[in-house]
Amino acid sequence: MLILNSHDLLWGSSLIVMFKSNNIVSRIFERQIYTPAPSTSVNCVRQFYENLVPNCTIYNVDCPDHSFRKFTDDGRYLISFSKNYQDLIVYRPMWLSFSCNQEDCDSHDLPSKAKRFDHFFTQLYCMPLASNNEFICKDFFLYMESNQFGIFASQTAQVYDAPATGGAVLGVPSIEKITFHLVRLSDGVVLDEKVYCNDFVNLAHSMGVFLYDDLLAIMSLRYQTIHVLQIRESGYLVDVRAIGPYCREDDELFFYSHAQHMVMQGKSKQVEFPLDQGGTGLQRNQSQETSFLSGMKQRLLSFIFRGLWNEERNRTLRVQCLKKKFHFHFQDYVDLIMWKVQFLDRYHLLIKFGSVDGGVSRNTDQQSAFLAVYNIEATEVIAFYQNSAEEIFQLFEQFCDHFHANSRNLSYMNFITSHSNNIHALEQLKSAQSKASSFSQFVKKTMAALPFCCQSRSPSPYFDQSLFRFDEKLISATDGHRQCTEHPIKFISRRHPNILKFKIKPGLEVGGADVQTKKISTFLFHPFLPLALSIQHTLLQPPVINIHFRR
Repeated sequence: MLILNSHDLLWGSSLIVMFKSNNIVSRIFERQIYTPAPSTSVNCVRQFYENLVPNCTIYNVDCPDHSFRKFTDDGRYLISFSKNYQDLIVYRPMWLSFSCNQEDCDSHDLPSKAKRFDHFFTQLYCMPLASNNEFICKDFFLYMESNQFGIFASQTAQVYDAPATGGAVLGVPSIEKITFHLVRLSDGVVLDEKVYCNDFVNLAHSMGVFLYDDLLAIMSLRYQTIHVLQIRESGYLVDVRAIGPYCREDDELFFYSHAQHMVMQGKSKQVEFPLDQGGTGLQRNQSQETSFLSGMKQRLLSFIFRGLWNEERNRTLRVQCLKKKFHFHFQDYVDLIMWKVQFLDRYHLLIKFGSVDGGVSRNTDQQSAFLAVYNIEATEVIAFYQNSAEEIFQLFEQFCDHFHANSRNLSYMNFITSHSNNIHALEQLKSAQSKASSFSQFVKKTMAALPFCCQSRSPSPYFDQSLFRFDEKLISATDGHRQCTEHPIKFISRRHPNILKFKIKPGLEVGGADVQTKKISTFLFHPFLPLALSIQHTLLQPPVINIHFRR
């Protein structure tokens, strides 16, 4: 009988990893004769992407002068806008095909016709979306893959010094008209629109809007209202609830009844409740003359008060605790406004609170803020944390994927790398934590990402850190611009650290003469094909677009 000790088992398992063939034919054969461990079949299949990499680049492609936004998460469409941000142009990705009648075709260069943009993408339609003095928000796009609906936004110019009338928050800009368009991407038909007037919604990178299944949350910063809409299969945007000044459907009726009662008794000033510009008639924050706080603010203060009340059982200590932690900071809590919102599930919202300045600022890493979990059905705040609290950081560290409300219809969306599902990403987080001079400041900077922007991460397997290693300062699965260098970005095998799998080089093949000019790059990866676009932006120069694909 052959007996193996633990050392032999570890050595044998390492042999399997080290000497597993990189040849794709051998891998296919191994897949036929070996059975993967339970619940690892998808991970084993994804290892084929180590062989199927974008190994060819067409530099400075001659393509339409459009602003390319992203691939949809199901890979069916490439979304782009006209340069004047008036028209929507949708493409269908297709694979390059050409014939070669010579020997060893791989060594020959591609024919000139195969290097054109229209050999990789077919234009489905071009349609006007913005009207009059509106323009399309270039950074905003959400996709509902179950119905192939696209959500776009157009707006007029911002007014930064707008007066705070009708219960608006002082210091928040105003936009005369914001229009959300629900478009069926298969044929470009606009199914429905939702208009908000004299309001402000942060549309940069979809920060002020969150899509979860068929529910859409729109955060009105100016009037401190969360509009919850439902997207029907028929293509209609239906108002479900407005959370802010009122939390329950009958709250407004109660306030009106109370105001009328007080007027009849002659004991109060006249109270005005302006209607909502969005069309529901249920929300506008109370004017400064009103003695009531908003429904959301009352729920928040009640939760804080009850939490501090239950901390101490001794009456004297309880009173001292309330004076120190609640009454002393009461006005600070009252002055908080809602910055951002996301769905955790269909019944819970994660809401960020902070100062008015932080609500319209681009950089909030070092600003004090608070995170609250709100139950929509019960209309209650069930959790409240400061953004420097260790407890919320531990939750974020262990359950990061729960903060990303990914699509449940696309299985590969569950394999987007995070530090709660990937040991390499966790090591990066731990390394950044150890280098930080202050733990509270590190937590505050990390928590600045919450709530997450909706659909902001690419599901491409080439960003899977269990397969590839790359410099996240230069390229990342997270949507946004990156610093550009003259050197190509290397994707190195995670299993074989010395093997370079492929390179992505934005910009010209040889490089520009002016190396001092600041350049930024944007990368659009197809969700599952070895296909990507790199777009290099230089001030006062046309963008340079490269196509990276597998030949």
